[in-house]
Amino acid sequence: MRRLCLLPLVFALTCAESQPYGVEIDGEQIPVIDMHLHPGDWDSIPPETRSYLTERFPFPFKLNAAKLAAGILSPSGIVEELDAAGIHAGVLFAVYAPRTVGIATNELVIRGVGQYPRRLLGLASLRVDRWATDSASQLARLEAALSKEGMIGIKLAHAHMHFRMDDPAYFGIYELAGRLGKAVYLHTGSSPFPGTSREPAYTDPTYLEPAIAAYPQTIFILGHLGYDFANRQPGALEACLELARRYPNVYLEPSALGSEGSDPDGENFKKTFERIKESGVIDRVIYGSDGPQSPGFVATYLERTVAAMQAAGYTADEVRAVLSGNFVRVFGREWLIQ
Repeated sequence: MRRLCLLPLVFALTCAESQPYGVEIDGEQIPVIDMHLHPGDWDSIPPETRSYLTERFPFPFKLNAAKLAAGILSPSGIVEELDAAGIHAGVLFAVYAPRTVGIATNELVIRGVGQYPRRLLGLASLRVDRWATDSASQLARLEAALSKEGMIGIKLAHAHMHFRMDDPAYFGIYELAGRLGKAVYLHTGSSPFPGTSREPAYTDPTYLEPAIAAYPQTIFILGHLGYDFANRQPGALEACLELARRYPNVYLEPSALGSEGSDPDGENFKKTFERIKESGVIDRVIYGSDGPQSPGFVATYLERTVAAMQAAGYTADEVRAVLSGNFVRVFGREWLIQ
């Protein structure tokens, strides 16, 4: 299987055909699964958000952002980014946030998973903006999407979707997840995207505790570890760690917070992994990047993650747990890394 070298630049150079996928730590080749990847359609993203994303693309890609996005946000483009990073497999996220980051439909994700069944899995989502009148049909559509091959969970982002984390009107989503044996991934922390809610009830995972306690059979994955992207600081990290210590159904995911744009010198990322280790919850961390974002981001984020773990004193076994072991323990699919 071909892999490409990890580089801190946005490009990658072809390595020898015989070089295996994964990350080498202390002479061991450690497999990697990226559980946080966004497919999409450029035209479904609100204009304000398109402008925001365009500014994040490196030159000269920003000169034709629409063309770049059409390629990199497609399932084939995402698989190419996984190949460039030496990553075995990834998880595509559906998103229904028409006022902020846009829409990536369940159908889009299901098609991508079907196109690359040995490389991609998927998380489904649903609309909540007409919940008072449409909740039953939305839950039915969600259940139908989750019945498809390779659909392993649900993606929610309260800040993007504008509903409170502690509102019991939406707890049926968590009940459905537990009944079907599907995990729920939740964006926690503030978001830099235009139009998002930044009040604590939409960003602070402490507000999720009533749902976490009420549905012990449901796995809750706290995305971004509560990072405050608006101010580039750890934010609700300690709340995430405390929930993971107290509840066996809580897992953590460190995507985006360690990127060059969110943490330029890598110090917050290193301290985050130190606190995870000190808190004794390495077995609850599942790797994700929040890619593809721009060419090379998936590879660079993996590099930065490994560097942060090594700086925090992680052993090869601990790195393995974060990069793929915990994912396999939660979701199965050992064949992804074989």
